[in-house]
Amino acid sequence: MRRTLASLLLISLSGCAYSFTPPVLAPATQPSGAATGAALPVPTTPRPNLDPRVTTTTMASDAPVTILVSIDGFRPDYLDRGVTPRLSALKSGGVSAAMRPSFPSLTFPNHWTLVTGLRPDRSGMVGNTFEDPRRPGQPFAKASDDPFWWSESEPLWATAERAGIRSASMLWPGSNAPWGTVEKGDHGLWMGGIRPQDWQQYNANLSATQRVETVLDWMRRPAATRPRFVTLYFDSIDMAGHDVGPNDPRITQAVGAIDRSIGTLVDGLRTLGIRANLVIVSDHGMAATSSSRSIPLDGLMPKAAFRTTEVGALGAIYPQPGQDAIVAAALLKKHDHMQCWRREAIPARFHYGRNPRVAPYICLADTGWRITPTPPPAPREGGDHGFDPSDPAMRALFIANGPAFQPGRQLPVFDNVDVAPLMRDLLGLPAGNGLDGTDAPFRKVMR
Repeated sequence: MRRTLASLLLISLSGCAYSFTPPVLAPATQPSGAATGAALPVPTTPRPNLDPRVTTTTMASDAPVTILVSIDGFRPDYLDRGVTPRLSALKSGGVSAAMRPSFPSLTFPNHWTLVTGLRPDRSGMVGNTFEDPRRPGQPFAKASDDPFWWSESEPLWATAERAGIRSASMLWPGSNAPWGTVEKGDHGLWMGGIRPQDWQQYNANLSATQRVETVLDWMRRPAATRPRFVTLYFDSIDMAGHDVGPNDPRITQAVGAIDRSIGTLVDGLRTLGIRANLVIVSDHGMAATSSSRSIPLDGLMPKAAFRTTEVGALGAIYPQPGQDAIVAAALLKKHDHMQCWRREAIPARFHYGRNPRVAPYICLADTGWRITPTPPPAPREGGDHGFDPSDPAMRALFIANGPAFQPGRQLPVFDNVDVAPLMRDLLGLPAGNGLDGTDAPFRKVMR
């Protein structure tokens, strides 16, 4: 996600709230397949069995709210720049770590991993842009609310709603899409499925202030209609990182601004007397890039031989009909600053390549280099992500603070698939079946 840095500093913005009431679903006291209203589909990944003890009648009205905050593209070492007093206070008063993103270290795959506990290859969200062989010629678009793209794995808000826990989402990727069985109704509206009961369609022009104040407005409601699980998304750090790179003074300015927004949220919750467990994360880090460190694909093979659905740190490449041998010969050899594999030969450590949505050829650039279809048209310095998740530059932020967490605890690096199991614990949901993550990293730092 990108926009110019100047636009990040504008506050004259617009947006409107949406609400959604899900259809009558099976209560949590019944087996997950026993629907009383609209039937839920069988996803391609195992669905968690809901604990029959988790119902609205067993959740105390004064139990802490759980708020999952994403600051897209926020590197953990941004906390060392002296402009984050509020985030640093939450870190010192809670649990913190540098977190390893899932491959590919891109925005949409990792945001979906954070709320499903599944790596992108299993969640179905395999890239920022990708195709599905069942819909040739119709690539996934980031703004899509078509359940086809999202329903291969169940997000936390759907699990929470099915268990009677009211949820709300401020711009979290995928929260605009109804999860489950849906039909296209009149005027192109989706009928059925589960969304958070309150949700906001993504709009980059919605300011950080508006996002925070909307969440605080939700918290002002009576307990009966107050969300118990909230997701909140900020994108300004990622946008600034793409525009100027992670080492520019202007990214530090943007970091300071988002820290103030976090402070507004914390102060607002305190004023309202709302106890909350805050889990603040990012989806990936950011590395400096330059147009002088580019790998043009048309310098390796004819432009007519291939097409791409993703370029940058990662290249997702399709041979044109009859051109597979040319593409294979060009890509599957040693390159100075790039490695390429057939989908089925991607190294096992990436946990990627089994999903048919993954392109036939995947190329990964060395950190700081970018794969491009053609040479860059003009010199440019900036930043990017999507590189090897094991690189420290790709590490993501993790801070957890609230009544559930011990103060002053720092954890070793862990995989971001472990966040969803933690959130289940905080919400009183049972451990999901077949997840890629576990709550093991957090067991010794919880109260």
